[in-house]
Amino acid sequence: MALARRNLADLLGRAAVGVLFTFLSFNVLQDFTHTGRVTGLLLLVSEGLVVVLTIIRRPALLVDRSLWARMVTGIALVGPPLLWPSAGDGLVPDLATAVVSAMGLILVVVGKLTLGRSFGLVPANRGVVIRGPYALVRHPIYTGYLITHIAFLVAHPRWWNVIVILTADTALVARALVEERVLGGDSTYRAYCQRVGWHLVPGLF
Repeated sequence: MALARRNLADLLGRAAVGVLFTFLSFNVLQDFTHTGRVTGLLLLVSEGLVVVLTIIRRPALLVDRSLWARMVTGIALVGPPLLWPSAGDGLVPDLATAVVSAMGLILVVVGKLTLGRSFGLVPANRGVVIRGPYALVRHPIYTGYLITHIAFLVAHPRWWNVIVILTADTALVARALVEERVLGGDSTYRAYCQRVGWHLVPGLF
């Protein structure tokens, strides 16, 4: 029975990711059709990779099923699809935000591809990955997200987007710390943390 509930929860989680991605796709593609701005499309590529990796991920060795872990994960996931393109111009030319967003996207994509089937949504141990961008910071994917979210906000400055990004990215940072707590039981990860001390931003956090 417990296994059946976990399988159902996993299936519902994957379905929710698909629905949220569809919602984001509609908003971003509609904006691109009317304005030709590409910054939102870059965010869409990143979120599309989440869908693919969520489908092919491997089973977890350990999963944090606490209410707190579910809350921060849910808020961090729901945030980006709720971002809304603005009708007016951005604070800077779209080319500038597109370049910054592309930098963040590259980091996100490289981080996700490095994780491969170890990628997951809820904080869990699906195998410790220490190569590639993980040799610089513990959560390069989240670093990339922060960059793309800031670029999107500059391109689409709305108070709604400010609230969504502040809320979602605060949850994202909390989610990173929860993941570290889960992985802390793995001796390989503890050794990794001795070598890589920065969580998200080298020299800052």
